[in-house]
Amino acid sequence: MRYIEPHAHMVSRVTDDYRAMTLAGCAAVCEPAFWAGFDRSAAAGFYDYFRQLTDHEPQRAAKFGLPHFSWLCINPKESEDVGLAREVIALIPQFLDRPNVLGIGEIGLNKNSRNELKVLEMHVDLAARHHQLILVHTPHLEDKLKGTRLILDVLRADARIQPERCLIDHVEEHTVKMVLDAGFWGGMTLYPETKCTAARAVDMIEQYSGERLWMNSACDWGVSVPLAIPLAALELRRRGHGAEAIDRLIYQNPVRFLSQCSKFKLPNEAVTPV
Repeated sequence: MRYIEPHAHMVSRVTDDYRAMTLAGCAAVCEPAFWAGFDRSAAAGFYDYFRQLTDHEPQRAAKFGLPHFSWLCINPKESEDVGLAREVIALIPQFLDRPNVLGIGEIGLNKNSRNELKVLEMHVDLAARHHQLILVHTPHLEDKLKGTRLILDVLRADARIQPERCLIDHVEEHTVKMVLDAGFWGGMTLYPETKCTAARAVDMIEQYSGERLWMNSACDWGVSVPLAIPLAALELRRRGHGAEAIDRLIYQNPVRFLSQCSKFKLPNEAVTPV
């Protein structure tokens, strides 16, 4: 099969994961800016992290023939300090012309606090001023519904934002419809313990046609599976979805969204579909 991994935190993964993803048919990996597992104390730490995402990690992925793209932001988990966030956001424009940078993300909310909302608005303004794609993190567990509503309110309040250029990630059964109805893309995150299982993701695909949906592993520091997408493809196949339908969901859909950024280009070599 061929697939795009549109959301994976590879700085937290070993090189064996790159190798396994390539062998499974991964054609490209996209890495949103994330939490380091602890709160960074100064903007300089983010400067070095952005260098890692735009310089070092693409080189590591290239050793396995895998194109690597990134998104930049200060993650919602570290957005409570508005002063620090302002300093970090001021650093981002100097990285936006890097050849692997797709846009601003993963921005959003973690605990739905006032400070997080302020930092979200700052990120949205940055994306609008620089005409960047947006990747949004929605809160987990009991805060997801409220947080998703707040995020949609922020995005819709800015007339410069085009919904088709924004992906709202970590959607679940109680948030996916509001995201799609508002014209945004939705991302389903496949985790073994939290977020969404492959079976639940396929349920949503079957209910909402999968037109503006993608699946991702969001593999990171916690319990997560870098091969979650090909495993979900097996669930699609088990339920009778054909090769073209599977290819559309795990390859063509991410390509459609990400190709709105002119820097998202894949090698010409054909990859055998499912």
